[in-house]
Amino acid sequence: MRTDIEQPLSDDDSPEDMIRKLRSRADQRKSQTQKYDDLYNGEEGRMFYATPEFEQQSGGIFEDFSDNWCRTVPDTLRERLAVTGFQGEDGQIDRDAWKSWRRNRADVEVGLALLDALVVARSHALVWNPTGEASDISFLPNGQAAVDYVPGARGLRRAGLNTWSDGTHDFATLFVRAFDGRPSMVYRRQRTANGGQWEPRTVGLRTSEQTDFTNPMGEVPIVEIPNRARLHGDPESDIKTVAPLQRAVNTQWAHLLTASDYLALPQRAILGMDKPVRDIKDAEGNIIGEEDVPLTRYGKDRLLWLNKSGAAIAQFSAADLGNYLRVIEACVRHIAAQTRTPPHYLLGEMSNIAAEALSAAESGLVAKAGDKQLHFGADLREIMRLDAIAAGDTARAESIAMGKVLWRDPQYRSEAQYADALTKYKALGVPDEALWGMIPGVEREQIEEWKRIRDEQAKAQAAAAAAAFSSFGPKDDGSEEAPAAAEEPAA
Repeated sequence: MRTDIEQPLSDDDSPEDMIRKLRSRADQRKSQTQKYDDLYNGEEGRMFYATPEFEQQSGGIFEDFSDNWCRTVPDTLRERLAVTGFQGEDGQIDRDAWKSWRRNRADVEVGLALLDALVVARSHALVWNPTGEASDISFLPNGQAAVDYVPGARGLRRAGLNTWSDGTHDFATLFVRAFDGRPSMVYRRQRTANGGQWEPRTVGLRTSEQTDFTNPMGEVPIVEIPNRARLHGDPESDIKTVAPLQRAVNTQWAHLLTASDYLALPQRAILGMDKPVRDIKDAEGNIIGEEDVPLTRYGKDRLLWLNKSGAAIAQFSAADLGNYLRVIEACVRHIAAQTRTPPHYLLGEMSNIAAEALSAAESGLVAKAGDKQLHFGADLREIMRLDAIAAGDTARAESIAMGKVLWRDPQYRSEAQYADALTKYKALGVPDEALWGMIPGVEREQIEEWKRIRDEQAKAQAAAAAAAFSSFGPKDDGSEEAPAAAEEPAA
């Protein structure tokens, strides 16, 4: 039996069929999303590599324990992905795009969207203009939205779905591309929560509002932000390769903690002596039996009498807990190598490291961040192209489509290193505006303010120079300064 995710959409499908198929895709991704969310949050709650006997003996004591590297790996990369602006085809900064980006709080929300893409493989963005005045950019989590593409045309969106629920009803908004003479359409549907048939939406709409109408943007406004997408196959989570090693680390920690509880202290044995017992007496003092003396008493009192001739004490060596630590460190180093996360981020080993050595240690992460900027940048550029279309500025939309997204430098450097590099660029003739943009943490507004201050200083200096020069020229009354009379030679 074929599932909906295996059934391709058709342009001839009814809106209800498209919603059903796309909603099925989103629902089927939720289980995978939940698995990676639990790993990221350290809430997996299961010892994968522990034997049933160990789990039975430990009594679930380690269910909430997690030495969580599945959070560190994507967080480390996401911190290197900061958008600083958008550039048009002509190389100029698109100020309107940046204003819209800030107005929609996308400068904050995009970090969450990229983190979701790194953790659960994809996220989405919806660009819409509900009021006709200012566009709206909303980032949607995986499981709430789904996008279908035209077969054989990578990146050409055929349909997009946004779903949500208020607890009583499920709502769906379907966007369909223009096809075969038919315009791009928007369909709004609802159904009883968690079941029922999709019907035209009435809840939350005025009677004058249409449920089906022509899409004023002319194309599907939902953009998928996939992580590690390939020419074939689905996007993948960045913690997919971390999860097995994470589970191994947690299992080793569980064994280490158990061993430290039972075996870390030296274990002793009494040789040549019967197990100590004590008499059981009745109320009248008569011995009526005997019982074992609890050995925990001797451990607590740290005192034992050996009454039998030839009795002796032997000792077992304490467990070497370092063996567990060495396995854990090996697993963490494998995580660092496979994810290109700097080892000092995971192991905390950093002392007296030269700047060149630190840069070399982070080179893999920097290269990985640069690759993410390239692929995520194409999706963010598409979002801002749709934003320009929603604002009615098609010329700017075409310019953004051929432009680029500006990112903060993913390489961390000291202020001295940046100053030295910028000084050398200045010597090569690089303009000041370009150099200012290379300084980490400097916003485009700051650069504009610096340019204004520089221009005002230049004007003030030019005015001062002109005033000083005019003091040597002709006066306003037409008179000129008489040359000084030559002194007559003395007789």
